Amino acid sequence: MSTGGDAPRRSAGGRFVDGLRTVDERRVAGLAGIRSRWRALPLVVRIAALAAVAVFFYLLPNLAIPLIPTPDTNFASVLFTVAVYVLVAVGLNVVIGLAGLLDLGYIGFFAVGAYSVAIFGSPASPLATKYPWLMLIPIAIAVSMVSGVILGGPTLRLRGDYLAIVTLGFGEIVRLIAVNWSITNGQIGIPNVPAPPGKFPDGSPLFGVIDTRPFYWLALTVVLICMFGVKLLENSRVGRSWLAIREDEDAAELMGVPSFKFKLWAFAIGAGLGGLSGALFASRQGFINSNSFDVLTSVLFVAAVVLGGAGNLAGVTLGAVLISYLPERFRGAAEYRFLFFGLALIAIMIFRPQGLIPSRRRAVELADRKREAEEEVTAGA
Repeated sequence: MSTGGDAPRRSAGGRFVDGLRTVDERRVAGLAGIRSRWRALPLVVRIAALAAVAVFFYLLPNLAIPLIPTPDTNFASVLFTVAVYVLVAVGLNVVIGLAGLLDLGYIGFFAVGAYSVAIFGSPASPLATKYPWLMLIPIAIAVSMVSGVILGGPTLRLRGDYLAIVTLGFGEIVRLIAVNWSITNGQIGIPNVPAPPGKFPDGSPLFGVIDTRPFYWLALTVVLICMFGVKLLENSRVGRSWLAIREDEDAAELMGVPSFKFKLWAFAIGAGLGGLSGALFASRQGFINSNSFDVLTSVLFVAAVVLGGAGNLAGVTLGAVLISYLPERFRGAAEYRFLFFGLALIAIMIFRPQGLIPSRRRAVELADRKREAEEEVTAGA
């Protein structure tokens, strides 16, 4: 066995090994060092830094920063879309990143939340109510969570590819219902979806169709609140149970963790966040139909989590920003976006399978698996 003073050598997989540390392990140690230095800062300093970052994002629509604004699209509208994608990624991260459940049909919950606001709030809907917008949002979240429980109840005993196929089917079922159900009005859609309340001093609506900055500020506020809540959950008993199930469900069961119960919780919470993001999307659009909820959009949601780093809020946020912002920034090459995303995912899976900003546990896990595989190759040789 080599010691820390030995000269670097190559392992069977081609990675340099310095003592017992490969290049991948040194990357993990580097990320851990950054996190430890951040946690070593005084609490007041950390709060001030986070507050400064939040203020920057609130001011972003009004800042003329070179190269960032989108030349062919309203920048505030793009920022709203980015915020919605980030909220979707936060919810999907609960399901995939924390609980380890592969959900390919997350667009279904997004659609349920959007249609809940439209069906119960639009005057053009046969089921229109007199509820204000502030009541429609909790209704959309509740309906989405119930749909998550209905889907998860009979299916969460499945694992891996089987669960992925079932969830993919759920997303397509929701889309087909939206196409064929008379209440959703098919591809004709539902107009006059209600917007949040509020008016400017001159009496014009605060959340109008011309100035989309208030929608972005609202979505950003919701994102920050949901991130805080998910972080609290991750550090709670529920979050630790999710991580145990993700790592080894059988071992978690043997240690007394009721895996089905906590997986159902993950599905319900993820569905609620998906429904909330869909409700914000429908309120901003003012009109929805089934074309907005196709399977390709669902794949993009999953790609954002995988690309950024499942299990890490900062990672999935970065993935969602890249997935939603870059096509608008380079709209001239938008028809090639799926080609670029495919190539990017292939590169990520080869060179950085843990994602751009991985969670500490996930990065250590993949580094350990790689080292074990290289040791097996070395022993076989």
